[in-house]
This record gives sequence, C-alpha cells and structure tokens, in this order.
Amino acid sequence: MKKTTKLIVAFVVIGILGAAAAGAALYFKQPLPGKDGKHAAVEPEAHPKKPARYVSLDKVIVMLRRSPGETQAHYISTDLVLSTTLDQEKKTKDDLPMLRSVAVRALSAHTMSAAQDLTVEQYAEQLNNTFAATYDKDKLEKPFSEVMIGKLIIE
Repeated sequence: MKKTTKLIVAFVVIGILGAAAAGAALYFKQPLPGKDGKHAAVEPEAHPKKPARYVSLDKVIVMLRRSPGETQAHYISTDLVLSTTLDQEKKTKDDLPMLRSVAVRALSAHTMSAAQDLTVEQYAEQLNNTFAATYDKDKLEKPFSEVMIGKLIIE
C-alpha cells in the first residue's frame, strides 16, 4: 500500500475509536438510578388502583331540534363507554336505562348547527357534567368515573 493510503486508514481507525470512546464515556457518566433522587424507584401506592372496567351504552339516537325555517330532520347517533370498577360494574349496568334517558335529554337540546360546532371532547364533557348533576340531584353515588364517546355520528 502507498504511504497516503496507510495514513488515511490510520486516521479513519483513530476516528472510529475516538467516537466509540466518547460514546462509552457518555454512557458510563450517566448517574445510577436512585443515587441522586431523580431516578429513584417509584414506591408502590398504599392503595393500589383498581383495574378499570368498561360498560357500553350503545345506539343512543336523538333527533336534533330544528332551526327556524328548517324542514329536514337531523340526528345524532352515539355509543357511550362508561369507565367503572369491578365492584361498581353491576350498578352501572343497572343504571343504563336511566343514563340513556339522561343522554337523550342532554343531546336533544342541540340544533344541527350547534351539534356540528362541538368536538367529541365537548360532548363527553357535557355528558359527564349532566350525569354528575343527575346523581347529585338524586343524592346517589355515581357508579362510574367517566363517560367516553365510542362513536358519534351527526346526520
């Protein structure tokens, strides 16, 4: 080999070894978990979180109010998902007919233009607030933590 080729190969090898050494130095310079408090292991909670269960409330179909001068009927169809616990699952299922009625009442207050302006998150928030108010009014414990929208169709 020529002297210049040997010199180039030597510089490439030195560069690769230098990069490997720099990577190793960065790796070993990282603090060990638990030494500085930043990476301390998470202690288990005193009361472990109960696993979530999900109860479906399917096919809530509501006719929207008509705006003045509007002749065509419009509808909302939605599937709701209620997040609950294993202990409260039966109570949630028992309350489904009442929850369907409350959802229909809440959703039927919208006109087509108002319904189109709301996001899925806004529908979920409205239904969560309406369900919470219903349980508060009746002085009952709400057997689920949150209502989520599984499907939403506005026609």
